[in-house]
Amino acid sequence: MLSEATRQSLNRRATLQSRVSGEEWQARVTLAACYRLCVPYGMTDLIYNHISLRIPGTDNQFLINAFGFLYEEVTASNLVKIDLDGNALDEDPLDINPTGFVIHSALHRARPDAACIFHTHTKAGSAVSSQKHGLLPISQHALRFHNRVGYHAFDGLALNHSEQERLARSLGPHNALILANHGLLTCGKSVRDAFELMYYLETACRIQIDALAGGTELIYPPEEVRERTAQQFENFNPFVADRDWHALLRKLDRSDDSYKS
Repeated sequence: MLSEATRQSLNRRATLQSRVSGEEWQARVTLAACYRLCVPYGMTDLIYNHISLRIPGTDNQFLINAFGFLYEEVTASNLVKIDLDGNALDEDPLDINPTGFVIHSALHRARPDAACIFHTHTKAGSAVSSQKHGLLPISQHALRFHNRVGYHAFDGLALNHSEQERLARSLGPHNALILANHGLLTCGKSVRDAFELMYYLETACRIQIDALAGGTELIYPPEEVRERTAQQFENFNPFVADRDWHALLRKLDRSDDSYKS
């Protein structure tokens, strides 16, 4: 016998699927998968943080999580569709976190190439964001971001719309941003690209915290090696393509495919 919550979820899915395009529904499924994948990798913060995805074929509409859901509860049908001005576009809209709107609408507007924007408050990411020297070039994972990460000074909770222009300037042309005393942010032309960058930025931060805790002198590769490594990653990405993302989806489907509902 179906629970009331399950019945409501199925009804919402059926209603929504009849109203949206196939492209939008697939975007919803992909974004919901990303939320679920954050759980086993420890990239969650209760009901906070947000990942957004521009709806295919639109310039000013994107999907974001409803406020009050754990990442493990996010599904294709309970994501919220809004525009860059904050207008709810779903027939039965759920609430969103206002800080999520401020951050994500600003960057979707400033960076049309950034289809997906991913923000976290992880322990390691927040710790590195509080270190004056920023991300150190001490690991292969960190070198992926050499000269390719922006920094944004802390100015309280992201509730003020006046911060939007400053956020866009801080990100600039980069696809990764460290928000001082706050957390991490990545963006990409796809959900896969934003997730991959966040996974490796988070890993680089964890390595840095552990390395600094060792209390011994660190090894810094020469500048030419740092830049060459960053370029190698850029050139290697086309070869990787979506292989890692498909592997992650297979893993997710083996454990719980309810994100598709």
